[in-house]
Amino acid sequence: MPNPRESWSISVEKDYLKFSAAHFLIFPDGIAERLHGHNYKVYVDLHTELDEHGLVVNFKEIKPLVRQLCDELDEHFLIPGQHPVLTAERVGPHFEIRYRERQYLIPHEEVIVLPIGNTSSENLAAWLGRSLRVLINDHWPGLAVQRLSVGVEETPGQRGVWTLEE
Repeated sequence: MPNPRESWSISVEKDYLKFSAAHFLIFPDGIAERLHGHNYKVYVDLHTELDEHGLVVNFKEIKPLVRQLCDELDEHFLIPGQHPVLTAERVGPHFEIRYRERQYLIPHEEVIVLPIGNTSSENLAAWLGRSLRVLINDHWPGLAVQRLSVGVEETPGQRGVWTLEE
């Protein structure tokens, strides 16, 4: 009989791990939603080996990393910088955002152009997860992450999830 494999993880789900942002989704047929916003909540699951103190990582140390990323996105218009049709160009103190017949002129400090193809919760979760992975590497250089999942909930009960298995 094989030995059972034990694993450990932490889950972080706090009311303050959130951000409010505007976006519009572009569907495969090219139709785009109207500009609107969400109060997004962020969830994190981290799987690693236990350290010598019996911890995956200290909750008090990882929560500020997640919060830092939420704060970066908070109160911004989120733009997918890798969409094949949408453009976002800096014009003086503004971003000029164009998608087909739409045109928005928004102060540049209110816009974040993300390296994603669409502003779905799945893609936002991927951006947050990849960014969190970098912060984890910086904070705990020797940490052997086995699995990292990040969920972004745009409305209660509806979230996109990104997972990295190493």
